[in-house]
Amino acid sequence: MTKLRVAILYGGRSAEHEVSVVSARSVMAAIDRSKYDVVPIAITKGGRWMLPEKMPEQLEAPKGSLPGTGEQGTGVTLMREPGGAELRPLDAGGAGLGTIDVVFPVLHGPYGEDGTVQGMLELAGVAYVGAGVLASALGMDKEIQKQLFLARGLPVVPYIHLHAEDWQRGAESVMELVADEIGLPCFTKPARLGSSIGVSRCATPDALREGIAMALEHDEKILVEKAIAGRELECAVLGNAEPEASIVGEIVSAHDFYDFAAKYIEEGSKLLIPAPVPETVSEEIRRLAVEAFRAIDCAGMARVDFFYEAATGAIVVNEINTIPGFTPISMYPKLWEASGIPYAKLIDRLIELAVEKHGGP
Repeated sequence: MTKLRVAILYGGRSAEHEVSVVSARSVMAAIDRSKYDVVPIAITKGGRWMLPEKMPEQLEAPKGSLPGTGEQGTGVTLMREPGGAELRPLDAGGAGLGTIDVVFPVLHGPYGEDGTVQGMLELAGVAYVGAGVLASALGMDKEIQKQLFLARGLPVVPYIHLHAEDWQRGAESVMELVADEIGLPCFTKPARLGSSIGVSRCATPDALREGIAMALEHDEKILVEKAIAGRELECAVLGNAEPEASIVGEIVSAHDFYDFAAKYIEEGSKLLIPAPVPETVSEEIRRLAVEAFRAIDCAGMARVDFFYEAATGAIVVNEINTIPGFTPISMYPKLWEASGIPYAKLIDRLIELAVEKHGGP
């Protein structure tokens, strides 16, 4: 049987560059090499595509940090050709490096999860794993996705959105708006970033000022959300036209909230799979996860995050992630493994869905 040639695309220009490297390391360790000819393509922080000298599993980082792609490797690009998307070296004199059947983007954040790479892959005429251009852009923008969720009747966390110009023109007016509309405590976060980068929990006016300033360092549009005294539940979705939801999991953070350090650096956070919640709650979350997936016209995969207030029974959608983490501690593969789809089979299914959606060998 001829192997599919699958390019694992990782790294990227966003602040989530290092998280992407760790996700790619896990995908490459799990993918079935008897079925796939795997081609790792690293994107440096500067945006250069390359066949790296060091594979993701060979990369090291100081204690307390995550590895980046580095800068060493052969520069490459994808070109649309009659026979398919051909991988070519940037060196004009170099020979072509063969066609790619499927691209598996393991990219997080802007310039990878926001529709930009997906648009390029569409132009290259190659099948790729995950959401298309529109769904990727919608899934990246937390403010726009909330508008779509509200339009479909899905419950969301009370929020307001701000632009850098709003803060620059009148910080005191913004503070008054937050006090009137949201109150304290609240969360401030970049509108178009993930992995809890730039997120702050603000319990005082001074903390709110600092949180807004920090979020604006990462994005010119930010959200201020009401702090929900609820449990953090997550559900994975898989499929194209007929998406399915996994069992529900719960995150018990070692910190006040599930921040970057609690996710990737420090130990102590717990993942409870299945989540110890009533079956009625689990079923409603699974239903809402599929509805959120459909609301942004998603495809392939997504992880949908929720808050659950046990005292009131209230469930609210926090956000959808169109390229969820694939690190060893990430919920998406763990939820599907607990639902009966082991990691390697999950990768198989995602590649099958890519071929189903875009066509391929």
